[in-house]
Amino acid sequence: MRKQWFTFFIATLISTMVFGQEQDPSQLHETARQFMRTGDWNNAVLVLNKALSLDPGNASLQKDLALTYYYQRDYTKAKEIIAGLLDKEDADVQVFQIAGNIHKALQEIKECEKLYRKGIKKYPDSGPLYAEFGDLLWMNKDNACIQQWEAGIKADPSFAANYYHAARYYSYTKELVWTLLYGEMFLNMESYSGRTAEIKTLLLETYKRFFQVVPEPSKPSKAPEDFATAVWKRLQKQSFTVSTGIHTESLILLRTRFLLDWFHEMKDRFPFRLFDHQRQLLQEGMFEAYNYWIFEAPSNLSAFENWTKTHAAEYAEFTRNQKSKIFKVPAGQYYRSK
Repeated sequence: MRKQWFTFFIATLISTMVFGQEQDPSQLHETARQFMRTGDWNNAVLVLNKALSLDPGNASLQKDLALTYYYQRDYTKAKEIIAGLLDKEDADVQVFQIAGNIHKALQEIKECEKLYRKGIKKYPDSGPLYAEFGDLLWMNKDNACIQQWEAGIKADPSFAANYYHAARYYSYTKELVWTLLYGEMFLNMESYSGRTAEIKTLLLETYKRFFQVVPEPSKPSKAPEDFATAVWKRLQKQSFTVSTGIHTESLILLRTRFLLDWFHEMKDRFPFRLFDHQRQLLQEGMFEAYNYWIFEAPSNLSAFENWTKTHAAEYAEFTRNQKSKIFKVPAGQYYRSK
């Protein structure tokens, strides 16, 4: 019996050693990613290095190792690894994103700017690179940031972050039309994130400011009415609907009348995905729930919760619809004229 047990022990040990020798880099990679998902960076580094010893040229493993060192705040090692990928012909958008974050952490601003310009030259349709380049410029109080976010919206119109940044930027200017438009487009692309509540509050406050002394968007004399001016005029035309104050009910009336006016006069000249979405919600009986979702929660959370209880079926239908649809903006619907 003792001999049989010993034979079994040796066989098990040998099979374990053989398994260790035959480890698959892809399996190790998945194991490392599980450690990354739980924030166990030390184990992730250990397994990624083992996988790279078996497959040294694997760019995906190198990206994850650089990212893991970045999260460990070992920026020097992270930079060494990602540098080896940047000059490769197949360096993808993620390589430039990881490298950009590392340079930001090291406060290497000029190098980071050069990096983003190189990445955008290689990937001119990459919304994430425009967003992160704009964020770098914003951090350094450079107003050229809006040029990057606008370029990102034009090049990659269904990527949410550029709308988020641009909406916030325009809230500091007199061009509040763009805060209203870009903010709401962002909400439909990224409906349930930490940034959603921030933009809901921004939209409500912007509507309050919009009907104070906000000038008409400037344009060359005798130039045809541009998109921003068309929106501004038709919102101002309905200002009587909010004469008793800006709140969810008055905004529903304002925005309903705006849509009727817009689709009567401007839909063919300026097709716009956001207005199509709003009209569809209006036609399907979900526009009230949509507006409560945007405006009531930031203004009066208890009132919003009471409304959802008394309109449970209506709100459930709206949330099901909101979560099941992907809000995508067609190419060619970019109307920022300057």
